Amino acid sequence: MKDELNQNEHKHEHGCCCHNHGSNHHHEHEHECSEHQTHEHNHSHGGIECGCHHHHQEKEVSVKTIIFSAILFALGIIVEHFGLSFIPKGAYQETIHQGLSLLLFFLPYLLCGKSILISAVKNLFEGHVLDEQFLMAVSSIGAIILKQYPEAVAIIILFQVGEKFEHYAVQKSRNSIAEIAKLRPEVAFVKEGTQIIERKIDQVEIGSIIVVRPGERIPLDGIVVNGESFLDTSALTGESVPRKVMIDDEILSGCINKQGVLEIQTTKKSADSALSRILELVENATENKTKQEQFVTRFAKIYTPIVCIAAVMLAVIPPVFGADFKTWIYRSLMFLVVSCPCAIVLSIPLSFCGGITAAARKGILIKGSIYLETLAKTKIAVFDKTGTLTKGVFNVSDVHTMNDFSQEELIAIATHAEYYSTHPISSSLKAIHHSACCEQYKPEFVDELAGFGIKAIVNGKEVLAGNLKLMEKFDVEYEKCEEHQNGTIVHLAIDKKYAGHIVISDEVKEDSLQAINDLKKCGVKDIVMLTGDNKATAENVAQELGITHVYSELLSQDKLSKVEELLADLNKSGKKGDSLIFTGDGINDSPVLARADAGIAMGGVGSDAAIEAADIIIMEDKPSKIAEGIKISRKTVGIVYQNLIGSLGIKGIILILSAFGISNMWLAVFGDVGVTILAVLNALRLLRK
Repeated sequence: MKDELNQNEHKHEHGCCCHNHGSNHHHEHEHECSEHQTHEHNHSHGGIECGCHHHHQEKEVSVKTIIFSAILFALGIIVEHFGLSFIPKGAYQETIHQGLSLLLFFLPYLLCGKSILISAVKNLFEGHVLDEQFLMAVSSIGAIILKQYPEAVAIIILFQVGEKFEHYAVQKSRNSIAEIAKLRPEVAFVKEGTQIIERKIDQVEIGSIIVVRPGERIPLDGIVVNGESFLDTSALTGESVPRKVMIDDEILSGCINKQGVLEIQTTKKSADSALSRILELVENATENKTKQEQFVTRFAKIYTPIVCIAAVMLAVIPPVFGADFKTWIYRSLMFLVVSCPCAIVLSIPLSFCGGITAAARKGILIKGSIYLETLAKTKIAVFDKTGTLTKGVFNVSDVHTMNDFSQEELIAIATHAEYYSTHPISSSLKAIHHSACCEQYKPEFVDELAGFGIKAIVNGKEVLAGNLKLMEKFDVEYEKCEEHQNGTIVHLAIDKKYAGHIVISDEVKEDSLQAINDLKKCGVKDIVMLTGDNKATAENVAQELGITHVYSELLSQDKLSKVEELLADLNKSGKKGDSLIFTGDGINDSPVLARADAGIAMGGVGSDAAIEAADIIIMEDKPSKIAEGIKISRKTVGIVYQNLIGSLGIKGIILILSAFGISNMWLAVFGDVGVTILAVLNALRLLRK
């Protein structure tokens, strides 16, 4: 009856992280410190950092200063090219012309470059020889020595413009995450007798009654004890349709109360609430690095020194053989300018951060960029049935009794045997059981047997409630139910004596058919359903949804074995990197969740165990969100490759042109600053609402 009851083996040790996926995929998330800064970059942006020794300047240059400097620079260009025709020709005209040109170039150079020069010197003494500040300082000073004043000023001004774009991009990313953090109210209104007292949410105890008025955000998780209303859950789930809540309904923090006054009995402390867990997940998610991010970090460590050495050789070797020293110094300076890999190292983590944030806005929590990448490569989607593709809201359609047991007695005993179970079937039994019988039956012992059912002691009697395999396990003589092959059948035995069976029917979710169709449109090769339910019921659901591969009557270990087989087939026939995802309830399917390339918990936002077990959490009970997550992940990965290939390609071309003297300093500046701006703007597409 219960698909899976295994303990959760899915461990998360969050910290600063480099996500380690071993071949056995035990999901022991060992996070090594990476901080996107292996290349000694202290340019901290709240999880997004460039990787090229890019230390902060002494003092940031304001936008006004950059604009003023740009105006002076433009005037300098005009004066240099068009001269001073308004001054009478004479001995002083040339002197005035040169002096004014130098002033219009050196003033913006000092305004925008002072902080860079100071930082370069300081970083040099700290051992950061290949700091970007140092590269820019050397390049600009070299240009001045060669009397290329416009190029020197252009390097500095455009570098500062690039810095502003970088800060803007990172701040936008941080703000997107901060928007989620704003969902958490600071205070709650606690009802104490006839008084309503304002308290900080971390001071509200479990079991307190809080009052939420229309327009206010739910501060803590709880159960409605008085009132009814509609909730705006869009901030959590990405859905705009209000959800109706009534007495006894579970309610999650972060939602907005739209109409009536609600009294809610809190079930969790502030630190353990659904919203707090979500915020923690979103904040930690940016730290889990993909292979691309790890490659970029290693690449930056090797790339920049090699290019800098090449620049030195370019300046020294040709003049040794008689080439013009000035010409090759100029070319080496262009090499230095274009060498910085900021465009790559900044834009790629920013892209993954944007993808994770975009998914969170849609109610899809992804625990790290590695899972975003895994989701993008999905080729096999495996589903649990009960509560995932079906509603998990069961209706008792029939009760067959034997050996002088009444229907009411059978249901009452079954309910109390299942009383502590969280399975949807248990909930359905509790829903139809009359409270008047509660005092007659006392569960004294409950043992959940994964893939079989429940063994319990009720009123001193041994009760077995589960599938036929449970009856066979304990040598109970039973009778098969031939009339209801499309329903879930709970067989019961009392003191090894068969008491009858209860037929329970489930319904397919309205969203499930769309989910399967959307996955097929996304190019998912195989869609598989695994269930412990009987074959007839499983095949009926599969046929309704258009699922061709269905495996029924599976125990926990059977499901795991089936996923192992599917993974083995995928590795043989599929492309390297193709992935298998599994979607279940996050509690009962923990072994399979752990073995899949990415485990997805459906509607798991209210379950601590689901949040811990899964790699991806769908905050609303809609399987169609999976296809939406795949689309977001593929867009993210696409942008990552665009930035990676585009940046390397442009820089490579400019480096070659610089070496052969075909390029100039303006093109070199574009190869650094311009490419960085383009890559950042491309990454920011993911953060557009």
